[in-house]
Amino acid sequence: MNIRDVSGAFSRLIFILSRTLVRLLPGGRILAFGMGETRIGAIMVINLDRQPRRWRRVRRELARFRTVDGAPLLSITRRLAAVDARDGRAVAATADVDTIYRIGDQLHVQPDPRLLACFGVDEPVGMTRQEVAVARSHVEVWKAIVAGADEYVLVLEDDIWFRRGAATMIDRGWSAALRHCGAIEGPKFIYFSYADADGTAERINLDDVVFRPLRGLWFLSGYVLSREGAATLLRAMPVVGPVDLWMNFRFEALGALALCSPVILQRQDAGSDNAYSILPYLARAGTIDAGPALASPHRESSGSVLAWTAGGSHEGLAMALSMLGLRVRVYDGDEEEIQANDLPVLFGTFDAIVDPPLAPGALSSIIANTEAKFLLELAPPLASGLGRLPHAQTLILSQHRPSGDRWLCMCAFLGLDRPAEAFPVGAARGLRVFRDDRPDAARRALAVSFRRNAYRLDPSPWVLPPRSNWRPSPHGAEMAATGGQCLADTTTARGSSPFRALVETFPGNRASFEMEGVVHEEEGLRLTVSKGNAGSGRPYRSGAFASVEAFEHGRFEAEIKAASGPGLVTGFFMHRSQPRQEIDIELMGGDPTGMLVNVYFNPGDDGATMAFGYRGTPYRIELGFDATLEVHRYTIDWRPGYIAWSVDGNVVHKRVGWDPTPLPHLPMRLHANLWAPRSEELAGTIDDNALPAAAIFRRVSVWA
Repeated sequence: MNIRDVSGAFSRLIFILSRTLVRLLPGGRILAFGMGETRIGAIMVINLDRQPRRWRRVRRELARFRTVDGAPLLSITRRLAAVDARDGRAVAATADVDTIYRIGDQLHVQPDPRLLACFGVDEPVGMTRQEVAVARSHVEVWKAIVAGADEYVLVLEDDIWFRRGAATMIDRGWSAALRHCGAIEGPKFIYFSYADADGTAERINLDDVVFRPLRGLWFLSGYVLSREGAATLLRAMPVVGPVDLWMNFRFEALGALALCSPVILQRQDAGSDNAYSILPYLARAGTIDAGPALASPHRESSGSVLAWTAGGSHEGLAMALSMLGLRVRVYDGDEEEIQANDLPVLFGTFDAIVDPPLAPGALSSIIANTEAKFLLELAPPLASGLGRLPHAQTLILSQHRPSGDRWLCMCAFLGLDRPAEAFPVGAARGLRVFRDDRPDAARRALAVSFRRNAYRLDPSPWVLPPRSNWRPSPHGAEMAATGGQCLADTTTARGSSPFRALVETFPGNRASFEMEGVVHEEEGLRLTVSKGNAGSGRPYRSGAFASVEAFEHGRFEAEIKAASGPGLVTGFFMHRSQPRQEIDIELMGGDPTGMLVNVYFNPGDDGATMAFGYRGTPYRIELGFDATLEVHRYTIDWRPGYIAWSVDGNVVHKRVGWDPTPLPHLPMRLHANLWAPRSEELAGTIDDNALPAAAIFRRVSVWA
């Protein structure tokens, strides 16, 4: 995998215009293509069934060129349907692909001391469904080549274009490949398209046209493979890890070659929903930094969605609707009946409601709405009144259908794109993930009248819409919870601590976390930020630690003296990835009398690659003291149904479901750090002359 910079809208527009003009010009004959044992006799294009536009663009690109015999390249081109990551059965366990690879495999292709410093070479990495689908697509092509009659085949992915002068460069490269390999044996594999692994590729230059790669090439967008080469790859299966990574381990067996300059490039205007398994590791190592914020799933209006479940122990249907990008509210059945005049307000906030207790008039009103859609897990009993639902607007899901089929029929019914993730099991009902537990409207209006939020919230389907004008719900004087079983506790001794120092970072952080940044002292754990070393990739270095175990709810406390100075943030928070969920306390060195609380929510079961959100749902709490002058006790009390933040034993902020997000429901690790945000809007500008600076964590504890 190669991490490419994403061009802006203007550069993409220029690219589209240039390709439109180039299509009007003939590309000429490519003598390497055509009939004969030493020519490339066929082209196979890997293309998803749901991407017909890409297939049309590839056809237009190929239509510019002709073979040695003058025939259009299209005459020797064949489309092969790609394996779709959204088809759960297609990317299920298979003998063709081993979905677990190692950090050492990534380092073989692209050495990176920062990645090696953060993770051992044997650290396992699980492929994403998209990576499995891509690998399986190429494997199917190799099988087709072995079974076919053509000695050499050009394999293309569907997001390519031919650079200027491609015909001449291909002919020169193909002639050189035949010369170096011998006309009888011929080349088994030659790259026409690739990316050097950040300039680290090792190669043997054979002449000024081709080279022999030893390692360090990404992409499989365009390559020529012989039947013998395809057979060699099939004998070496399973593919272990992303297929372009695995190919680096096959170079010697294939006698692989590559053109000195790639002639087939990837389009700048081809959007992609690929997910790369190595990205979280590169982000933690500091190899990549913040780019554009991930956008939540795009969807057109699906109308008002009402769903009724079979009442199982887990809320899979609600979770699935949320993963599709809908704001979902779930009912327990003991609420007051929803009246017809409640529906406009309800659907002004939520896109889908699950198990709603509709009054007869409300049911009649929603049935009359031709834009409404109805989902049922089981056929309704006649006495329920749901038998009156219009058939054209109703879908009954069978619980016994495979997960891929449930996505397929539900997404087709709602007119939404099917996710790559498996259909979820969902959260246990007792966790109340999608309940709207906010106070009534009158109390919310009171909250609006005297509370203001200076921070913007993420525009996300898992955050209340901006028109809701969210403000925290008021709460009376309340003491923080105490007691319970202590599950973990820091001490000044290193020993077998339930916490460990981190050597990593994350996008948007200008500091790299190092072991030296965490020092055990009599006063507690000291996290120190200072100027970084040249070549570290970040201008500052600092300290962080995290719990070894993940916790599913609990009370998390720390006695903290925050670091002083603008541009610095002392963090104490719960966090997980896949899906990303987070509960934060952040103390700003440049705003020491305030505390920022925050919650990030993404839906999905454990392992779902949902990581949307940039700002989260931040809110500033006035502390009434300077957090950088002395130690204070900060607490996150995370329970099913609510989160409470406390300072020195007093609750200062509390959130319930949809206030303004669903609450995190999956196990998270406890983290503490001292970091330097890239965002000056968040923390201000760091003063290098004030460094080093330190935060003290005197005691960190976890309670059941």
